[in-house]
Amino acid sequence: MSSIRSAAAAVAFSFALQAEVPPMPRPAPEFMTKYADGNQVPLSAFKGKVVALTFIFTTCIHCQHASQVFSKLYTEYGSRGFQPVGVAINDMANLFVNDFVKQNNVTYRVGFSALDPVLEFLGMSRMERYVVPQIVWIDRKGMIRSQTPPLGDEKLLAEPYWREMIETLTKEPAETTKKHTATHTSSRK
Repeated sequence: MSSIRSAAAAVAFSFALQAEVPPMPRPAPEFMTKYADGNQVPLSAFKGKVVALTFIFTTCIHCQHASQVFSKLYTEYGSRGFQPVGVAINDMANLFVNDFVKQNNVTYRVGFSALDPVLEFLGMSRMERYVVPQIVWIDRKGMIRSQTPPLGDEKLLAEPYWREMIETLTKEPAETTKKHTATHTSSRK
């Protein structure tokens, strides 16, 4: 009987670790992508663009396919402000990124990151199970509008949804900077 309770507790614990996606829309936290050439680019550098931030494993067939499709979409929609950003998160990804890009004919830059900053960005812990690619859609204003759930979602991981997101988000205006004249009141006695 105690082994049944232990198994049930383990299953319950496993489900408890599968957190929900944080609420949306929400501001995208800053995230730094490193590149094989030594450069680092912050996510905020893409403000004003529609970003598909894709966290991948270079050895994952689904990630390879997604990168090929995002390359095609970048060719089609790049002039409208669409920018895919690839981030490899597998062990020693920095050694494999350039080969991944060449072998899959990726037309946008793919960098790499350690796992902990990625999980923090995604709102997940090391205890959670997750699938790759993990795709986060960020609008022109820097707001996260959609994010793959940790265990995936076939609809969110398919080209028709990606096209829908690009079409919808590229039609939205970028945030305009309004100049305000501040009125200061002084209360000196």
